[in-house]
Amino acid sequence: MGVVTDPIADLLTRIRNANTANHQTVDIPASRMKKAVAQILLDEGFITGVEELKDGPQGTLRITLKYGPEKEKVITGLRRISRPGLRVYTSKTEIPRVLGGLGLVIMSTSKGIMSGKRAKREGFGGEVLAYVW
Repeated sequence: MGVVTDPIADLLTRIRNANTANHQTVDIPASRMKKAVAQILLDEGFITGVEELKDGPQGTLRITLKYGPEKEKVITGLRRISRPGLRVYTSKTEIPRVLGGLGLVIMSTSKGIMSGKRAKREGFGGEVLAYVW
């Protein structure tokens, strides 16, 4: 595989594709940023598990996707907002809401990667990485 210039977009695309194909798990090359994004998805209830596998120098993240009792998808949409060609920043007072608060905003702040709700509560603005709903 070639060099990935946007690892967060790659993570979101792999999750979206596995979710569309109704896979139970998806394997993603590991990094600290990807692990932090996956941990937010786990904390907010969009996935059921994150496991770090130590294979090779980089390692792999195995994400277990979450489905409802009738196999309905918990993650219905993922969108990358800030990308390498166009960065999107927001202040602490203008953090966007996804689906009227039902969705999730993933942000990169000076205190690390966190959800939009937590960033608003702690008073941080930053880069808007993605929306999940």
